[in-house]
Amino acid sequence: MSDHSGPVLSMDDLAADMAADMAHVRGVVMRAQSSFAAGMKVLPADRRDAMFAIYAFCREVDDIADGSGSPAEKKNALHDWRTDVDAIYAGRPPNAICRVLSRAIADFELRREDFLAVIDGMEMDAAPQVRLADMDELHLYCDRVACAVGRLSVRVFGMESGRGDALAKALGEALQLTNILRDLHEDATVDRLYLPAACLRAHGIVDAKDALSVLNRPELGSVCDELAELAQSRYGEAERLVRGAPRRQVLPAVLMMRVYERVLGKLRRRGWQNITQRLSLSRLEKLWVALRYGPLGW
Repeated sequence: MSDHSGPVLSMDDLAADMAADMAHVRGVVMRAQSSFAAGMKVLPADRRDAMFAIYAFCREVDDIADGSGSPAEKKNALHDWRTDVDAIYAGRPPNAICRVLSRAIADFELRREDFLAVIDGMEMDAAPQVRLADMDELHLYCDRVACAVGRLSVRVFGMESGRGDALAKALGEALQLTNILRDLHEDATVDRLYLPAACLRAHGIVDAKDALSVLNRPELGSVCDELAELAQSRYGEAERLVRGAPRRQVLPAVLMMRVYERVLGKLRRRGWQNITQRLSLSRLEKLWVALRYGPLGW
């Protein structure tokens, strides 16, 4: 009687399976058409592949939160990803993204709680209506959807945990606050309002039931200016942290920081009266950032 539970795979078969998994992950990244992929090209191949896997995971759960499914369907789909994360850490990765992630977790000691924090953030986004009570809830939201990704990323970059986690917090908040200010109108059209109710009240906006109506209030500018100042201070903290770290470890973070900081600057110069058009950097501006702060600059 044979005691084999299944076919024995050759080294060539295993290599082919790993290549197929990585091709799937790269496909997720490239289909997103994000500037993320270009920023990660400065990394060695093993670290770049790990970052691609992290991005693919984030893309999958974000697509669930932003998708057309019902709140119950989104909740179930995100719960499935919780189960998948548990399976990875139990040594049973169930799909291509999870299999590539399992190698990144082993190589760079990525923490389970950070993946689960990202899912927690997506559950906040997947609610029928998004409202944040106060600055504490805004900081929690930023921690889940941005800082947790940063904590995963700095480990792949090779930063020591203390400085790396501090950078993840400062830059994660800066990037997410910039996203919130950039996407005010787009979010309001799907009943998401990330400006904290306590902050709105402090500036004279007491009724935030209708997200779009809040954006038409004359007091909106003072609320946005307050959050923009907070974002700028976080960029300043991130700047100090990257200056004290080896250049090769922080280069991807620097490239992302410079792009988003320029977006924040454009938002502040435009003001908060005409927010229906989503601002971004042109290809030429992104190229300038890459040349100024990439491997040949900075």
